[in-house]
Amino acid sequence: MRVKDGFILRKVGRQYVVAATGEASKNFNGMLRLNAEAAFAFGLLQKEISLEDLVTAVTEKYPEETQSSVEAFLEALKEADAFV
Repeated sequence: MRVKDGFILRKVGRQYVVAATGEASKNFNGMLRLNAEAAFAFGLLQKEISLEDLVTAVTEKYPEETQSSVEAFLEALKEADAFV
């Protein structure tokens, strides 16, 4: 699994945001605001990664996070049509 091409992550001040560009902007016209944990996960999703490896990486770096919080983040990406 990975994020679709055309979705970019940027840090604006102390906030992380994801925006759609090019063809991706035809289906998604907004921005997603992310916390540091979600931005880390989004970065990992730039390349193909399994759910198990994603959860492991996120929970190792951010022990307060859980598999269910990672899955909730993936659902938000699916709703934005940003996820393959």
